[in-house]
Amino acid sequence: MTTTRMNGAVRDPRFVLLATSLGVLLAQIDTSVVNLGLKSIARDLNAGVSEMQWVIDAYNVVYATLLLTGGTLGDIYGRRRIFLLGIALFTAGTIVCALAPSAVVLIAGRAVSGLGAAFALPMSLVLLTLAYPRREERAHAMGIWASCNGLAFIIGPTFGGWLVDSVGWRSIFYMSLPACAAALFLTLYAIEESTEPEGRRLDLPGQILAIIALGGFAFAAIEGSHWGWTTPLFTLLAAAVFAAVAFVWTEARTPGPLLPLSLLSQPIFSAALAVAGLMTFGMYALLFIMPLYFQTIRGATPFIAGLELLPMSLSFVVVSQLVGYLTNNLGPRIVMAAGMACMGFGALAIAFISETTSLIVVELALFVVGIGLGLNTAPVNGVAVAAVPPARAGTASGVLNTARMVGATMGVAILGSVFAAYAGQQANVVAGFMPGLRAAMIAAGSAELLGAIIAAVVIRRDSLHAKN
Repeated sequence: MTTTRMNGAVRDPRFVLLATSLGVLLAQIDTSVVNLGLKSIARDLNAGVSEMQWVIDAYNVVYATLLLTGGTLGDIYGRRRIFLLGIALFTAGTIVCALAPSAVVLIAGRAVSGLGAAFALPMSLVLLTLAYPRREERAHAMGIWASCNGLAFIIGPTFGGWLVDSVGWRSIFYMSLPACAAALFLTLYAIEESTEPEGRRLDLPGQILAIIALGGFAFAAIEGSHWGWTTPLFTLLAAAVFAAVAFVWTEARTPGPLLPLSLLSQPIFSAALAVAGLMTFGMYALLFIMPLYFQTIRGATPFIAGLELLPMSLSFVVVSQLVGYLTNNLGPRIVMAAGMACMGFGALAIAFISETTSLIVVELALFVVGIGLGLNTAPVNGVAVAAVPPARAGTASGVLNTARMVGATMGVAILGSVFAAYAGQQANVVAGFMPGLRAAMIAAGSAELLGAIIAAVVIRRDSLHAKN
């Protein structure tokens, strides 16, 4: 085991691993457990479906649009400094959420948490790489770091659901604070500062246009079914379209673009982005609606609803451990196409359940969705990184994660609004709930199957080895 010296004192890199892993765990648990608390939040804060969508998407929009900038800020101003700032902002946002007296304040807190995640998560992998210079040790450390995603997928629905049920929804935010404090302390104690500002610059015009475009599209999708498609919303939508076009124009002419458009000329890389975006488009909509289904239609408590989501979490974690072997033997095309197909057929099976459908059938559908998620998550990242020159691997990974979060944002915004168009803003009327669930899940399943087709047609068997 290697060690790092700071100011004459020996620092064990395992503390760096613990700090960065806590950062990942916090962000992922926060995302997964909030879905279970939505019904309680809506009741206590008198929030409708659109407010519940914003509780999820305020985090997603900020995270998606600032993720690439977070990486650039770290290179320019210091990775440790930006990681520390990210954890501090995440902590502040969590406190605001825990104390929120209204839905508006809760949404604002979620946005601050998303800003913290956008700063902290890109830096966590860089800091881990610097702490473990030996390839073998680094691979082991990154395996632990990555496994925190699966761990969060289990802890969130179980322990988080129990907290919502027994203590209240505010407890899901309070429970993160000790881990936040530990991450802050470990960062100050164990992580050295590092920068690499040469050739890096902030793309402020691109950043501003990206926020306007994604935020505008999300706002129009969420509020369209609530406010109706009136002149103000059409004006906002037009502004979002203009910002998106201006973003592409700006990125093509900026020396240091937020999104290097040259990467999109690689068909395999573009296909990986599409698959990643479609995967989260359907998945996040399912995670938004299914906890409401279990609590509204089946009368489950938040804790029981969390347990009922567990088959999806467990199959995801188990398959994630096997996917490396499967990908090496079958190639990424088959694995990715099969993963997206599993998610698609699982979502379509959920679309046609009823109030009286056996719980076993629902759980089997969720189990299949989890298998698909486990099959696709790792290969899509590997394919995206392998499709570009090695010098652009970090950028490619950042762009892929941005695509994932854009898909998540628009999935909650668009499919949540499809659901609300049938279920109404309170989402507690059985007669409207099931048609809303059906329409949203048909759209989600169709998106996943489109991703399966893209993977089958564009991704090659040797895509993990192609450096184009």
